This record gives sequence, structure tokens and C-alpha cells, in this order.
Amino acid sequence: MSVPANIAVNAARLWDTIMETAQIGGTAKGGIKRLTLTDLDRQVRDWFKAACEAAGCTVTIDDVGNMFARRPGRDNSLLPIAMGSHLDTQPTGGKFDGVIGVLAGLEVLRTLNDLHIETNAPIEVINWTNEEGSRFAPAMLCSGVFAGVFNREYADTRKDRDGVSFGDALDAIGYRGAEKVGTRKLGAHFELHIEQGPILEAEGKTIGIVTGVQGMRWFEVTVTGAESHAGSTPMPLRHDAMVAAARMIVAVSDVALRHAPLAVGTVGLVECRPNSRNVVPGEVFFSIDLRHPSDAVVAQMEDDVRAAIAAIVADGAVTAAVERVWDSPAVHFNEACIDAVARAAEAEGLPARRIVSGPGHDSAYVARVAPTSMIFVPCAGGLSHNEAESTQPEEVTAGANVLLRAVLDTDQRYADRAL
Repeated sequence: MSVPANIAVNAARLWDTIMETAQIGGTAKGGIKRLTLTDLDRQVRDWFKAACEAAGCTVTIDDVGNMFARRPGRDNSLLPIAMGSHLDTQPTGGKFDGVIGVLAGLEVLRTLNDLHIETNAPIEVINWTNEEGSRFAPAMLCSGVFAGVFNREYADTRKDRDGVSFGDALDAIGYRGAEKVGTRKLGAHFELHIEQGPILEAEGKTIGIVTGVQGMRWFEVTVTGAESHAGSTPMPLRHDAMVAAARMIVAVSDVALRHAPLAVGTVGLVECRPNSRNVVPGEVFFSIDLRHPSDAVVAQMEDDVRAAIAAIVADGAVTAAVERVWDSPAVHFNEACIDAVARAAEAEGLPARRIVSGPGHDSAYVARVAPTSMIFVPCAGGLSHNEAESTQPEEVTAGANVLLRAVLDTDQRYADRAL
């Protein structure tokens, strides 16, 4: 089956679906707060399951909550071609991060139904659990379990800042499925996503043909000093955890700047204890996020940050414990899947460029167990993880059409045993 020349998704239906689901956890500023495994996550999962079943799909859930909606193919002995992303968001998330990948996948299935197209292989849409990592660290947790990077026990024992475990939260919303995670095999995996950066918009490109994901490491740091009265403790005699932590945070930025322009270093979470205005802080907890396309550079950045922290605590006024909680090496996507995206963009007549992803995505882990690539569309100002995150309907539609064509292209090559 060749890909029809004029095939296209229903643009209005896709946009309406995005806006409809954005009401689940919608914020006053126009974004979404839908943390993983909360009741709002349950609500959007219920919506997704019902919509997929209405499209004639069978929905299966594995034992870490990953959801798989399968549309049968002509030969169901073939491994499915999947389209996957996530429906969970940041605490101040936008309407598009992750969401468009799942909902565009649903729209692809609806379009195939509308046009009575029977694919050779089954087609699946996947909602991966806990991609964001904002409630349960690390990010991409359950695509990681699927790919064998983590085990289920590790996932179940992750705890949020309130001490609630992932396993308890999953059970509480009723989305622990019967299928053992990782037993499902995929023939290929495509993920549509907003770029979350400024490159496509700056260059006037509509499609990013994603060739891989840069390496990244996360750390948690606990700085311990001594609480004392702010009015009566002389400056030279203080054991101020906040001052030391501030120096460490600046050091993270300095290390990233030394490896510019590709390196980035971020401290996005800080907790001060006892957090009282007239008490010298006795403890500070903060996170570190280091990224670079080269694993060797990420490793050097870690060494530099650890050395800087060691120097800051050398006088003995405070101590610091540094724990690496996540290490995601750089990923290079499958060339056949990359080429399928490139051909799809060309067939649509869309300006495109090859690009490496700065953020992590579920596809980074899925690529370990299945041929994988991604499709980026622009977002205004490169802004993401923000309620003001924005992309245009025509850009989402363009990405969905490229996704549709890439899946059908892969289906044909897969059937021909060319993949």
C-alpha cells in the first residue's frame, strides 16, 4: 500500500481534542496542572481510554500504568508501529508538551478509520506514565521500566515530596494493569512533540527531524549547617546552609557556561529549612540538572560541580551530600525511522531540518528496544514548561500529518521486511 498523495488528518478535530482535554487540570493562566498519578491524571486517562475504544481500539495497561491503544492491522502477527508520548504535565505546564504526541496519535487512528485504510501491521498509541518526573523522579520513569533501564520495584518505591510512593499512587487511581511491563514488543516508535526550544521558529522551519537526544544527569544535594537566631549569631560564627547552597547554585551555572554553547546546567528545585525569616537556615535541599550532547562532557561537568561543592564546604562550616539520581546517556535514533520522518516532511512540502533534542523524552528509552525517531514542531519563543507555552494550530496539524505519513511509510517498509 503506497501512502495516498493527499492524505491528511482532520485539523479541526485534532485542535478541538487538544482544547477539550486541556480543561482537565486547566489553570487560570491557560496552562495545565496535571501531575502524574493524581486524580486529574486519572480523569485524562479515563478520557483517553474511552476515546480510543470509541475509535475501535483495544486498550491494554501494563503494571506501571503505561497505556497501549491498538488498532488491528491486516497481519496482527507483525509487531505494532507505535506513536507515543505523555499526558502528565509540569505543575505549571502548557497545553502541548507531550499532549500533542498522544492526541495526534489518536487523530492518526481516527483518520485511518475515516479513510477506511487497513494497515499491514497493527498501529498503537501509547500514553507513557510519569514522563515529566515533576512528582516522582526521575523523568521518563515508566518508559524506562519498559525498556529495562529501571525495574518495577524501583518505580514503585519512588516517593514524591510528601512521601507518597509511586506504587501507592498508581493503585489509588486504579491504573495498575495486568500486563507485565516490557513484555510488549514494538516494531517502531514515533513521537510528535513541540521543540521546547527556539531553533525551528528562529530558522522558519515547520518540522524538526529529530536524530537523537542529548545526555543528561540529575542530582539531589542536601546542605547541612546549623539553625541559629538571625539576630544574635555573629556572621563569622554562622553555619549558614543557604549561603553555602547559593554559592553551589552559582557554581552549577559557571560550570555550564565553561562548556557553552551546548551545555546547560539548572537548579530548578530549592527547599530551605526551617524556612523562617529570623532563623539562619540549617538545611537546604536542591536539585541539579546537567545536559550536553556528549556523554564525556556531561561526565566532566559532573566532576567540575562536585569539585566546586567540595571546595565550598572545605572550611567545615557546613556539609553537603550529593546524590546522582538519574543518568540518561545521549541517544541516537534509528536511521530508517529518521528517514521516514524526512520523507514525510518532504511529501508535505514543509520546511524541515535535522535537530538533536535538548529535553529528554520517552523516545530516548524506547529507542533502546525499538526503532525510534521523533518529530518536532515549533513553539512560540521556544517557551515550554510554562503555562504560556504556545504553538499554532497549523503547526500541530503539520506535525500530525508528518506523523501519519511516517507511520504509513514505515508500515509499508515493515511489511516488505525492509525495516
